[in-house]
Amino acid sequence: MTQTAFGAQSYRRVATETATPGQRVAMLYDGAIRFLERALGGFQADDPLERNQTIHNNIVRAQAILHELNACLNCEAGGELAAALRRVYLYSDWRLDESNRRKDPAGIREIVERLTVLRDAWNEMLRRLETPAAA
Repeated sequence: MTQTAFGAQSYRRVATETATPGQRVAMLYDGAIRFLERALGGFQADDPLERNQTIHNNIVRAQAILHELNACLNCEAGGELAAALRRVYLYSDWRLDESNRRKDPAGIREIVERLTVLRDAWNEMLRRLETPAAA
């Protein structure tokens, strides 16, 4: 591992360890989106093996993040919001399975859009919680 890669890995580890639970969820959304964008980039590869591996590996990584987000939901405390998020995560996982099997970028783009909306809303909620209410 290069010194730069080691430094980046150490930075990510410290950022994750010192983040609040809400910030960790935002990081998970960012990671899933990043992996799906890399999967979309795989469609540009000329070599079929590289193309398929890039698409597959990055979709699988994004799905692992979706599984983690789903596992962290507390449906009792979260009520209808948690149930709605669970449906989104399960649908996204299914859609990514289909996109991976068919090597179809449309499904990946759809999930990137959905996760981007969720991430942006989540970040806005965090921002509002950190900002004291105006008197």
